[in-house]
Amino acid sequence: MDPKVNDEFAEWLNMRYGSIQPCKIVRGKIHRYLGMTLDFSVKGKLKIRMDDYVKNMLEDFPVKFNKDSKQETPAGNDLLEAGKGKLLNAEYRQIFHTTVARGLYVSKRARLDIHPTITILASRVREPTESDWKKCVCMMRYLFCTPLYHLTLSAESLRVMKWMIDASLVVHPDFKSHTGGTLSFGGGSAQVMSKKQKLNSRSSTEGELIAVDDVVTMILWRKLFMEWQGYPIEKNILFQDNKSAILLEENGRKSAGKRSRAINICYFFITDQVEKGNVKVKYCPTEDMIADFMTKPLQGEKFRKFRDLILGPQD
Repeated sequence: MDPKVNDEFAEWLNMRYGSIQPCKIVRGKIHRYLGMTLDFSVKGKLKIRMDDYVKNMLEDFPVKFNKDSKQETPAGNDLLEAGKGKLLNAEYRQIFHTTVARGLYVSKRARLDIHPTITILASRVREPTESDWKKCVCMMRYLFCTPLYHLTLSAESLRVMKWMIDASLVVHPDFKSHTGGTLSFGGGSAQVMSKKQKLNSRSSTEGELIAVDDVVTMILWRKLFMEWQGYPIEKNILFQDNKSAILLEENGRKSAGKRSRAINICYFFITDQVEKGNVKVKYCPTEDMIADFMTKPLQGEKFRKFRDLILGPQD
């Protein structure tokens, strides 16, 4: 982009809003913006760091950790279980609320590895219990043990988008399933999604179809956004690990069997997009389904494998 464009835009901003606060242009390879450090030092890569933000979160948290503190993952297997124990008092309820809000902010920018954990905790802020507090402490201990982790993005092609969409069946206390998704242009995840489904599904195929419907509008919006930026999308690929769901998405409701015949036709919007060529659905083996990271609290080697793919290379 011609630098004069930025200069003219800054001049326009100052003319309109300069009386409130003067606008200035900062050029270079490293920029600080809203708690983030955006590092363009390495050609073809963008590093998004929030080390100081995480440090401040830890300093403000009442539970203190030390060199003996160990936490391999941000959540245990009990993350999705209903809150147990007494309700938190007003003081700790406020601390819980503030910590979760700050965690949401960092989890959508530099620390995608805590995003599935923080989305579950965010659903408990109205009436957090003692068990919810323990889960919050677990997440903060993980941040203490990984304070310098960050997001590294790179692109093999800005004309090829690769989406991974997955669902975990009946994992919530009210028997609803959970949707997870990631978007990558090559290295690291440019976008992640982790959300509870709004209705109960009766099979994994049904859950996967609902998961795609949860994300399909974002898939289309992102395609249009990239094209508006001057990057015509040549391939918009949606990967899933459920072959039955893929057949339904490609062939529509007419191909539904007895078990899936009750699925509402509104969940076949994806079929229209496949027919129009806006999306192509492909199969991905379960062991390579990165979106699984966003549907449940993974542990051990699988957690580390997918975390490294989502965050990209660390220093």
